[in-house]
Amino acid sequence: MASHPRIVLMKTQPPLQTALSIVIVGLAALMCGIGVGRFALTPLLPLMQLVGVVNLHQGAWLALANYIGYLVGALVWSVTLPVPWKAVRAGLVAVSLLTLAMAATAGLPIWLALRFGAGVASAYVLIGVSAWAVSGLARLARAAWSGWVYAGVGAGMLLAGIVGLAAGVGGHGYQWGWLVLGATSLAMTACIWPFIGGDPAIRPVVSKATAAIDGRGAHLIVSYAICGFGYIIPATFLPTIAHEVIANPAVFGCLWPAFGVTAAASTIFASRYFAHLSPRMVLAGGQVVMALGVLTPVAFRGVGPLLFEALCVGGSFMVVTMAGIQEAQRLAGSGASKLIGALSAAFAVGQLAGPLVIALIAGHFAHTFLLPSVLGAGLLCASALSLYRAEIVAVPGQTYAGN
Repeated sequence: MASHPRIVLMKTQPPLQTALSIVIVGLAALMCGIGVGRFALTPLLPLMQLVGVVNLHQGAWLALANYIGYLVGALVWSVTLPVPWKAVRAGLVAVSLLTLAMAATAGLPIWLALRFGAGVASAYVLIGVSAWAVSGLARLARAAWSGWVYAGVGAGMLLAGIVGLAAGVGGHGYQWGWLVLGATSLAMTACIWPFIGGDPAIRPVVSKATAAIDGRGAHLIVSYAICGFGYIIPATFLPTIAHEVIANPAVFGCLWPAFGVTAAASTIFASRYFAHLSPRMVLAGGQVVMALGVLTPVAFRGVGPLLFEALCVGGSFMVVTMAGIQEAQRLAGSGASKLIGALSAAFAVGQLAGPLVIALIAGHFAHTFLLPSVLGAGLLCASALSLYRAEIVAVPGQTYAGN
């Protein structure tokens, strides 16, 4: 029989006493750690290209360095198992300083190192917040409020998009954008620092024993990897793609804030209105919406289709992320630790594949984003169909371990 994790409850004295305060701090941490640490490059890359400090090929490698860093951070976490609140603090400080350094330095090699470091730090923030804040909400019987915590990712994207738009329209340049984002992240970190002094809930310590991943788990891992590949092209290059259509920064710069607003609202909306659906069906539906968004600019050219892509992909990628984690918990029950770790690695690998494809084909085709977009949309639709078929043939009472 497969062994299951042994849960040891360690009581700590929480500095946060209300669900609202946990949400605010968790949201702010994800704004900085993920919205800035992972996605600041997206709205600033066109400005860096505009002055010739990087081209599309080099920009793809900058994105790839960040995603490699995220994968490394997640793997290091799984080995070292740091205290969550300490990891959040360390990650936020690192993201802020590394972002500021992007404004103070020049040259691709140093920028690659800085973006790699920010990726490692962002992994620590995301996993740390998930273990620290979300568990606190569960203790306070407010687990549904976790959608508000994860809305911080979209809020951070919105912040980065507004700064990028202001930098482009105001003619301030990309250095100003990196400086403002780094300073804002550092200021927000200072504001929430006193409230991240200890776990706000009983913290689980999981033993190394984990349940084996069966065929259903492997199916979910593949679907999750496809999500990572499907969303990452617009999540990394949307303003750059728009810049190829129209040169006005006031127009193409608006797309990333729209992406961020939709991403922030999507997790709140899904937790409220999709709770009656199984996570697997939410994941499948999110993949269809994502595929539709990715494919539309391929069929139709203009700002309108790109805005539609921003709304579809922005409104689905965090929803599928949450649904995948929920499905892992339903499949494996108390042994979900190993499956969730595998999902995180699969998603990271999918993310790596997107910029890598762009880096390899940039300059060799007239339409650089055509092939990866069509490939991503096709894989997303195939995955959604596979998840749907698995759902309708499932035997009630035997689909999910722990039910």
